[in-house]
Amino acid sequence: MFANRSVKAVTLKTAAFNIPFQTVAEWLKEAEKTEPNDPTAMAVATVDADGAPSVRMVLLKGCDENGLVFYTNFESRKGRELLHTPKAALLFHWKSLRRQIRVEGAIEVVSDAEADAYFASRAKASQIGAWASKQSRPMEGRFEFEAAIAKYTAKFGAGTVPRPDYWSGFRLKPTYFEFWRDRKFRLHERMTYSLNDTGSWNVSELYP
Repeated sequence: MFANRSVKAVTLKTAAFNIPFQTVAEWLKEAEKTEPNDPTAMAVATVDADGAPSVRMVLLKGCDENGLVFYTNFESRKGRELLHTPKAALLFHWKSLRRQIRVEGAIEVVSDAEADAYFASRAKASQIGAWASKQSRPMEGRFEFEAAIAKYTAKFGAGTVPRPDYWSGFRLKPTYFEFWRDRKFRLHERMTYSLNDTGSWNVSELYP
């Protein structure tokens, strides 16, 4: 049903990965045209040391046959949870397209070179913010954050802002995809791809 996809934006190495990754790339491309805000926004679900789940929205920053990449402060709640339990689930939902994609898989940390390159591409204010924010931790008030921003703005001046050691990226390496499309009367379409031991995908259509 979703097999006939051809998206130049994603370079694929093996035919085994073509169908799900091409579909993700095509749907993202369509969402960029129709979604009014943040078409690359996705929910990331993690678990803590006791197995309690938590979920939040982040922005997808890379997608190819190696996985889906996003960046964060490793000292944040999601950073700590992913380092402790390197598994996660993602969810894209595009209301304008009436579609969603679920992705599950293992987590790995991106290379320093990848993190450095992406950090360098960010606006300087965002780079300063990465230094100033003790993400997910309590602060006395907004003034404390603003003082930290002023401190690091003065420290780095007009020069290059280096990437903090605690700020980097995660790559989710998918083992499961589910593509969902809305249909009238709740007769929706659900197609799944599960990675098997041979490195190819088992394809299944689910009841809505």
